[in-house]
Amino acid sequence: MATVELRFSAQPEHVRTARLVAAAVARRVGVEEAVLDEVRLAVGEACSRAVGLHRSNGLTAPVRVVLTDEDKVFSIEVGDGVPAPSGGGVDAVPGITAVLESEVETEDEMGLAVISGLVDDVEVSSGESGGTIRMSWPVAGVSELP
Repeated sequence: MATVELRFSAQPEHVRTARLVAAAVARRVGVEEAVLDEVRLAVGEACSRAVGLHRSNGLTAPVRVVLTDEDKVFSIEVGDGVPAPSGGGVDAVPGITAVLESEVETEDEMGLAVISGLVDDVEVSSGESGGTIRMSWPVAGVSELP
């Protein structure tokens, strides 16, 4: 199991760097070449969402991106530091199904809908310490980061 962790200040210009790092690591661990654009786009959407949440809530904490290669699966977690609304608990962020069935779309929901269209395996959660979008893709080859 190899893990790469990236933290960056909530500035839109850093999203591009996160996309490039995610694509490079995905390529290195054996994600199929045809899927790399989806990885880049999904990470860009998730990071843009996290940056927007940080900026609109006045947070100075960094956005967190964790890239993990384990058991023939490459996963990326993008975490923000925005706690769930009070009383919302762990499931305060609507699931992907709820987002797709919603008639009223916010910018946040649009980003989640784009991610769900790009990635088959997506989990969205939120708790007291912030929200997380976890995305994963199958790994074609067997290789690990040094």
